[in-house]
Amino acid sequence: TIASAGGTSAAIAARKYGFTQATSDYQTMLADPTINTVLITTRHNSHARMVVEALAAGKHVFVEKPLALNRSELQRIQEAVAQAPDQQLLVGFNRRFAPLAVQMQRLVQARSEPLSIVYTVNAGAIPATHWSQDVEVGGGRIIGEACHFIDLLCYLTGSPITGVEARRMGRAAGLAVQEDKMTILLDFADGSTGVVHYLANGSKRFPKERVEVFSQGRVLVLDNFRQLQGYGWPTFRKQWQWRQDKGHAAEIQTFLERIRTGGPWLIPWATLEQVTLATFAAVERAQEPARGI
Repeated sequence: TIASAGGTSAAIAARKYGFTQATSDYQTMLADPTINTVLITTRHNSHARMVVEALAAGKHVFVEKPLALNRSELQRIQEAVAQAPDQQLLVGFNRRFAPLAVQMQRLVQARSEPLSIVYTVNAGAIPATHWSQDVEVGGGRIIGEACHFIDLLCYLTGSPITGVEARRMGRAAGLAVQEDKMTILLDFADGSTGVVHYLANGSKRFPKERVEVFSQGRVLVLDNFRQLQGYGWPTFRKQWQWRQDKGHAAEIQTFLERIRTGGPWLIPWATLEQVTLATFAAVERAQEPARGI
């Protein structure tokens, strides 16, 4: 079953992709005992409410990022999770399922020192009037999208976040949005550090994402989820993908398999919560005045 607010787009998608039913009322899906899993891909300001409702209805839940737009929404989800111990919840952090990201994580697992990670995101400009820039609807691009990149750093380090700092571009004539040009610094419990440069003022001709991992005299460089290059690694030099693969297919396949077989969540609640809280903290810290020299 597929649902959309107006119903027309749901009917069109149902015909195109082979859904059995289309509806304008998602509550009918939640009330249907033959449906055990719900995928939420709505605008950001409805994610938390729908997650809570779906869990309360006894459904497994996949929700696109972000999980929540503020702390009160996150708290309500945490309470719903506590009442649904046998249900799966996954946020669409697909990058940790990308083949080259999985290879990176395998390579750094045996390390004996912390990691230094630099994640550069050439996010591209979106008009200030777009819904994703609206704090009430989309949460802004840091909460709405930068959570992807923070989650990948959590995956690579395998360690909890212990600190967040952030700086955004300063006010200037003609600059409509400051927040989507931000640098976020993360500290991790194992001593690792991560930097996310989220920049919406670059060229479309430049690759969107680049991850650099520095570790014990070695470097890994992931270019746009198509090439992984190793420097100083005795058993690894380079791995290619014929097509860019950010992990979407593997994410869904693994999620469905977990529903069939049971087991722990693919991403623990502690990580989902920390990543979400880190985006809130980044937005707040970036608004604070810079310290003088």
